[in-house]
Amino acid sequence: MPGRMRSFVGAVLLTVLVVIYPLIVMGFAAMPMAGATKTTQLVFYVVAGLAWVLPAGLIISWMARGRRKQA
Repeated sequence: MPGRMRSFVGAVLLTVLVVIYPLIVMGFAAMPMAGATKTTQLVFYVVAGLAWVLPAGLIISWMARGRRKQA
């Protein structure tokens, strides 16, 4: 896949991730986390807040791999 196309697809995937991931986390947190202790809520929100970094990093790495091959 050409570098520009890879960048475009990656940008679309990152946008979808940034829009959909918080909605999923909010949906999960709304019901089950309502009765949880403050410590459990803190751990959940810290983990959920950082969990999007791994897929975003993989997408960015995939995008950069296409640029390295062309250069």
